[in-house]
Amino acid sequence: MRKLFITTIMLLGLSMNVSAQKRPPAPPHPSKSELVNLKMQELTKKYNMEKKLILNHPLATKQMKRDQMKALNKRFQTEKRLLQEVK
Repeated sequence: MRKLFITTIMLLGLSMNVSAQKRPPAPPHPSKSELVNLKMQELTKKYNMEKKLILNHPLATKQMKRDQMKALNKRFQTEKRLLQEVK
């Protein structure tokens, strides 16, 4: 009787331990459009930060700022077009 009791307790303990180790369900993966929108927001934020840095630079002349803004706008439009093509 004692062996049966000990065996039962051991089985219960092991089954509880195994059931407690189950992993929670994985979070759902974002859709392609959600990823593209997230990248677009990051790109816009980066563009605005770089634009602010260029326009507030104390040593750059107006011509230098204009040239840098042209290059930044061109790069931004290219990256934006690539993101829209992925959509």
